[in-house]
Amino acid sequence: MKLNKLSLRVRIFFAMILLVLIASVLIAGVTIYQYNEEAIDYHKERLERKETAIISDINYVIRETTYLVETEKVPLIFKDEIYRISEIHGLRINLYDMDGTLLITSKASFINDSITKCIPTNILNEISNNAAHRFVVKNEKNGETFQSSYIYILDTKSKPLAILNLPYLENDDFLNKELNEFLERLAYAYVFMMLIAILLALLLSKYITRTLKTISDKINETRLEKRNKRIDISSSSEEISTLVNSYNSMIDELEESAVKLATSEREQAWREMAKQVAHEIKNPLTPMRLSVQSFQRKFDPNDENIHQKVDEYSQTLIQQIDTLSSIASAFSNFAKMPAQKDETLNVVNIVKLGLDIFSEDYIIFSSEEDEILANFDRTQLIRVVTNLVKNSIQSIPDDREHPRIEVNVSSDNEMVNITVFDNGVGISEDNKIKIFEPKFTTKSSGMGLGLAMVKNIVETYKGNITFTTQLGIGTTFTVTFPKK
Repeated sequence: MKLNKLSLRVRIFFAMILLVLIASVLIAGVTIYQYNEEAIDYHKERLERKETAIISDINYVIRETTYLVETEKVPLIFKDEIYRISEIHGLRINLYDMDGTLLITSKASFINDSITKCIPTNILNEISNNAAHRFVVKNEKNGETFQSSYIYILDTKSKPLAILNLPYLENDDFLNKELNEFLERLAYAYVFMMLIAILLALLLSKYITRTLKTISDKINETRLEKRNKRIDISSSSEEISTLVNSYNSMIDELEESAVKLATSEREQAWREMAKQVAHEIKNPLTPMRLSVQSFQRKFDPNDENIHQKVDEYSQTLIQQIDTLSSIASAFSNFAKMPAQKDETLNVVNIVKLGLDIFSEDYIIFSSEEDEILANFDRTQLIRVVTNLVKNSIQSIPDDREHPRIEVNVSSDNEMVNITVFDNGVGISEDNKIKIFEPKFTTKSSGMGLGLAMVKNIVETYKGNITFTTQLGIGTTFTVTFPKK
């Protein structure tokens, strides 16, 4: 799942939870680091305190001894005292001569073999070259950390007498127990914090995105053909207020543009309609004028065929007048919005009634049910059916060997479906987008208002009309509208 596909609310939620997790990990890491540093300082200081205390006891023994204070006498001086000092301070004590050879140790004699008999040369060099004559060696063995300090023991005249070695085991059991207990308590606190953070993240993300959701819904509802509502948000951040103000300004400008566009479209539509009406009226007027002029020139009262010629001229004029009448009716019907009548009809019977005016024997009617009731105006429904069938008849070429038109009525839940199929020439790609436009026609005669009128009627009843077509094979128009 890509991050850029997540909603802003989800991203804010995850960001806040991630911040809490990162903070928790950092706090835990800093805590562990601090405990480790404190443990190092604790062992260092503890070894120094032990070392100071043991040296004080050793100096006391040296001052009180009856033996001659020299390196060779050290085993005698500390023969018994070394065990007492080791037991008091809880550390093993090793004393070496100035050359690094073991003189005496507080460990029992049967394990002395495990004690280093000589101090390595590099450690002796470090002790002698150090101003404090002290050196600490740190190493690990079997998972345990050991420190071993080396320091000069001075006689009563402050001259080096021996080298004191204190092996020290860093026992972190107590500190580790304290750390584990602290981390356990910290974990409980983190769990509680996480629950609070999740709740706050949900509330904050919802609060932050609520206004954006309102704006998004309003933008989705924005339509050019209707009046859009402004967004009214009483309290919001400066950024949201700027966005809302921009949207409201856009709505005002859109409304002004829609009014101007509608006015322009209406004016353009009337211009086009006027041109179309003028063109259609001129078509029959020209032959009428020619007929009258011809009759005027050739009129001869003494002609024995005068009555026949008058009849022919009259018939021509009547035909052209009928054409003018049909043109006027077509434009009148197109301009007239269908009145919605709350009339419950059996769509099956009405469609059959609309097909009765056609004499073509290749029109086939079928219905899945004998009765499909719907609220529709009877006249307008007949007009829809007759215009679709007439359009199908005109689309079938004269040389089609087996012309066929199939009209089917069916219902789907609360919707009524009327399909009209023909095996005509089909509709080209260029004409598909124009098929429902007024005055568009592919025929040599007619005004191209039939399908536009059908679309107007169907949409008035909250329905729609669609079509599928294949060139040379045929076209299927589907009209769908609600039963109620």
